[in-house]
Amino acid sequence: MASVLASQDSLVVLPTGGGKSLCFQAPAICSDGMAVVVSPLISLMKDQVDGLQQVGISAACINHSLSVAERRTVTDQVRQGVTKILYVAPERLLMERTLSFLKSVRVSLIAVDEAHCISEWGHDFRPEYRELARLKEHFPGVAIHAYTATATQRVRVDIARQLGLVDPRVMVGSFHRSNLVYRVHRRSDTLQQILSVLQRWSGDSGIVYCISRNEVDRLSRRLTDAGYRALPYHAGLDDDVRRQNQEDFIQDRAQLIVATVAFGMGIDKPDVRFVIHAGMPKSLENYQQESGRAGRDGLEAECLLLYSGGDYGRWQAMCQDQSAAGQDAAAQSLSAMYGFCTGTTCRHRALLAYFGQAMESTCQSCDVCLGELKTLGDGLVVAQKILSCVVRLKEGYGADYTAKVLAGSRVQRILDQCHDQLTTYGLLSHEQHGNIRDWIEQLVAQDYLVKSAEHSVLRMTEAGWKLMRDGEGELLLSERRKTGGRRASASRKRAVDDEHLDPELLRLLKSLRLNLARDQSVPPYLVFNDAALNDMARRKPTSSIEFLEVHGVGLKKCKTYGDAFVECIKSYTQMRS
Repeated sequence: MASVLASQDSLVVLPTGGGKSLCFQAPAICSDGMAVVVSPLISLMKDQVDGLQQVGISAACINHSLSVAERRTVTDQVRQGVTKILYVAPERLLMERTLSFLKSVRVSLIAVDEAHCISEWGHDFRPEYRELARLKEHFPGVAIHAYTATATQRVRVDIARQLGLVDPRVMVGSFHRSNLVYRVHRRSDTLQQILSVLQRWSGDSGIVYCISRNEVDRLSRRLTDAGYRALPYHAGLDDDVRRQNQEDFIQDRAQLIVATVAFGMGIDKPDVRFVIHAGMPKSLENYQQESGRAGRDGLEAECLLLYSGGDYGRWQAMCQDQSAAGQDAAAQSLSAMYGFCTGTTCRHRALLAYFGQAMESTCQSCDVCLGELKTLGDGLVVAQKILSCVVRLKEGYGADYTAKVLAGSRVQRILDQCHDQLTTYGLLSHEQHGNIRDWIEQLVAQDYLVKSAEHSVLRMTEAGWKLMRDGEGELLLSERRKTGGRRASASRKRAVDDEHLDPELLRLLKSLRLNLARDQSVPPYLVFNDAALNDMARRKPTSSIEFLEVHGVGLKKCKTYGDAFVECIKSYTQMRS
């Protein structure tokens, strides 16, 4: 904020829900003129504008969804100096008539949201963002400020260069989200694994991400059949259907949205209690941003990632049509993502390390630190059996086939190849096939095995040979405890477990919020988020002065909603007394 007020170019990296928008919104209100915010999605613009208007800030957006009359109203208000913050898409901003119009008014600052889109090394590169380098030419005296939730050091340098930032102040906040509980499971029974999370968060909002459109359609139908209000979202749906599904989710008319990664950038819904990845994302940047859409209100939320070795191959195939530089970046990102999935270190610590940050203590909010994984006491012996089987198979087969040979499977392909005659056949027949697959993936992640680019065939590495022959190397193999999830589920810091919070009052407050939101055609969280309602249910304010002490209540919201909520609380307390 100080950099914005001082008109010094800046680059800010904060995790999803970390307050990036506030960094430019608050200074914009204090500055002469109007702030211009570059935003990539209509839904993102609308969400931001609605939120600002709810707290009494004059904000607007210009995009193709507006009617001619609405656009005229926006331009008139800008000319009159009424509008303090204007949101616009990059392609529209760089139109000659838009540039000429903005040059005719006083622009206080330019904020580039989702700034990683300008970098080819970023996880969501958008060519239209590259043209933003022209902004320095058109607005030479105006500072430019870039904001993103996901940017490694390499991407940060590229953002500053592409935007032509002059001596920018670069600020990187902590990526640690202590309220998120991370779990990573190898995918086995997708529907049942997802249902186990839904049962823990009964009635709460959540997002399920899939890799493909077909998977979205299929999974949303299965969840609907299982009794959940689940809606699909992907680029193959009709625009009106997609827009309506998103609106139903935001307005709490649907509990679940099942989506490809096309969904989420424009979503600021703070009460998402879980995010499930039904397939492995293509990068840790993607995962950090998508999982970060859970728990934006600061309350506990769960992030479950389901993966398989096949996901790695699918993403590899999708990257083949990129440039050489793009393929190199994608390969590095994919390798880091896969290492995270198969790793056995604290999930929070692993994420922080990827973004160049350290974490001293354990988190107690991931499957590793919660004790849901246990280290194999005979890990070296197991690893040597697996590596030996890869060698006996002449390094010509994938992970699943290798696991079946080790498990002593009688599938016809193994019998036809006479691999039931190998000395390594059935060496791990006392273990579950899923555990063997996990250990193979862990050996890949620890560089004792490598998968070929074609068909993901397992090959030995130099480290693998040393481990198999001489037992040399640092090895850690783990397996999931059968009770995994119970401990965390029992210890969740849910609002209803707070001894000072009245759950019945909270239910009434949520009902009141929903009615007020529907009257105004805004999402319920723009009235008050769950953290604010929880605080009301603790404090039980019975006057405007007491209501102002509630978390998330300012003068504007007190004036707009205070009487209704205070009256609800007073009526409830009187009824209970």
